[in-house]
Amino acid sequence: MSFSKILIANRGEIACRIMRTARALGYRTVAVYSDADAQAPHVLQADEAVRLGPAPAADSYLRFDAVLAAARATGADALHPGYGFLSERADFAQACAEAGLVFIGPPPAAIEAMGHKARAKRRMLEAGVPCAPGYLGDEQSDERLRHEAGALGFPLLVKAVAGGGGRGMRLVGSAIELDAALAGARREAESAFGDDRLMLERLIEHGRHIEIQVFADQHGHAVHLGERDCTAQRRRQKVIEEAPSPIVDEALRARMGADAVAAALAVGYVGAGTVEFIVDAERRHYFLEMNTRLQVEHPVTECVTGLDLVEWQLRVAAGQPLPLAQPDIVLRGHAIEARLYAEDPYRGFSPQTGRVLHWRPDAALRAANPVGALPPSLRIDAGIAEGDDIGPYYDAMVAKIIVHGRDRADAIRRLAAALEDAPLVGPLNNGRFLRDLLRHPAFAEARLHTTLIDDWAAQGEPLLERPQPDADAWLVAALLRSSSDSTNAAYRPIGTASWELSLQCDGEQRRLRVQPLAGAAVITMQGQGHTLRLISRSDRQVVIEHDGVRRRWLAVEQPPRSSNAPAVLHLVRDGAVFRFEEPSAIPVPDDADDPRRACAPVAGLVAQLLVRAGDRVESGQPLASVEAMKMEMWLYAGTAGTVAAVHVAPRDAVAAGALLVELSPLEQAA
Repeated sequence: MSFSKILIANRGEIACRIMRTARALGYRTVAVYSDADAQAPHVLQADEAVRLGPAPAADSYLRFDAVLAAARATGADALHPGYGFLSERADFAQACAEAGLVFIGPPPAAIEAMGHKARAKRRMLEAGVPCAPGYLGDEQSDERLRHEAGALGFPLLVKAVAGGGGRGMRLVGSAIELDAALAGARREAESAFGDDRLMLERLIEHGRHIEIQVFADQHGHAVHLGERDCTAQRRRQKVIEEAPSPIVDEALRARMGADAVAAALAVGYVGAGTVEFIVDAERRHYFLEMNTRLQVEHPVTECVTGLDLVEWQLRVAAGQPLPLAQPDIVLRGHAIEARLYAEDPYRGFSPQTGRVLHWRPDAALRAANPVGALPPSLRIDAGIAEGDDIGPYYDAMVAKIIVHGRDRADAIRRLAAALEDAPLVGPLNNGRFLRDLLRHPAFAEARLHTTLIDDWAAQGEPLLERPQPDADAWLVAALLRSSSDSTNAAYRPIGTASWELSLQCDGEQRRLRVQPLAGAAVITMQGQGHTLRLISRSDRQVVIEHDGVRRRWLAVEQPPRSSNAPAVLHLVRDGAVFRFEEPSAIPVPDDADDPRRACAPVAGLVAQLLVRAGDRVESGQPLASVEAMKMEMWLYAGTAGTVAAVHVAPRDAVAAGALLVELSPLEQAA
């Protein structure tokens, strides 16, 4: 089963990460890409690359024929699927085998056994692995599912029987929510996995999501590599993962590890896999599912074990036995991973698109990993580069920031600092939210449960309030916009000793007066003067002295996108990005605030369209949904009235802010 050239049937950070180990072991690598990824880092890092098709995944990364043709064209003799896309498709693994490719993953039968979640739970019950109560039947009518839900009781989870990653999953708090949850879960499951079948599962309230990394070879050996705690989630998708879990002791680790290994052996598993459990308040664990692939969060296991899991995958795929037996696997220290998403955590975690204006993690890596320091304490896995455009077609995760510390407190401190030192500027993202979450008492004291962040969103938790610029930020922005070496320098009247400058940030507008002095400036804001001095400015790093204190800021200047658009100054401090610009002299109407106009919240695809021109609608009635980055977002009528026009059709691609539906309010409709 030897091979020498590996095609990575994926994109982004996971493709780059697999290439890193493959190249280190002497394998040649082949990348595949869509039109949206033609200049992506994973393409540039590979030895060879092959275009698959247009940007939508269904036309590129999910095409069996195109991926296999790329392997033939380059002479690749092995294929690594990464995670997502085709990684858990048993039919794809079988197609690879039939094409003579070594599939770096489990055999098709094991993927099939664990890929259908209802059948998998039945197999686990037969193997003696504890499972949460639920409905796993083949009868899929709404009537039957309503009956079974009533018997189980609420709250419960509606889950797609195929796939993973939180797609096709809905939390249902009461019977009145069930029908909408069934419809939404079916639609999302069909779109993501081509399979709309559902199962029901009793919700383990206030549970912790703990998963066990397992590995099995082709010689009948299987081990586990400890647990990962993935309890920090929003919308049933993971945000922060850590190893080991702060609530798991040696006895629980041994029980869960034994059950995870039993689960793998029960289906003839080979390679890397993850068995996911929910742990209740009494520390009883219940099987959720098995992910038959490498996990997004595998780096934390690598940190605490000192092992390269991709190297293990390649060894096992080549027919070699597992490198270590269970007694030889030792956990050291504590590791935490934060997922950097292009999303707005302060507006329902809505996905975001746009150009990457600044992404330079090397400085953070150098600071955290001084020369000669082993093992490294900071690792950043990313699949983006400055100048890239983040579009709506793929997952919103753009990077992972991972730290390894002596203990949990050490790891939390290191990760919070890394998030401040490696900011992403351009698309809105969750970097500052992640830093604040790490410092929240509920995380620091391990008091999270899987729905707590969603509960906070509903309750108005301050953690989910957008950070606002303080007085220092306004003053620094005014100084930089007025400095002679700024490419976005504000207008300064000739011959005047001072001038006024208007700035706005996040809906707030202030008027400041700038008076230059020798090597400094006096800036008056709200009737009070402040003396600021620009000490140094180099490669977007500026040092400003204010009231005798020097502070370092990151300042990223964004030229105007058009002749009538303002220049933008992005100021970054403590992981927060503040966007300053001069207000336009000609006010631009905000369609998002017009109840007559339903506009796309982000760039994406029109998933559902529920109205036609001439329909009568009530205020709050759903009109359409837009799907982007694995999330479905609904648009609702802002007023009662009549649908005046519908500008899109289902599956149309739309830009952020695009007008989808126009309404005539009742008084106009009459």
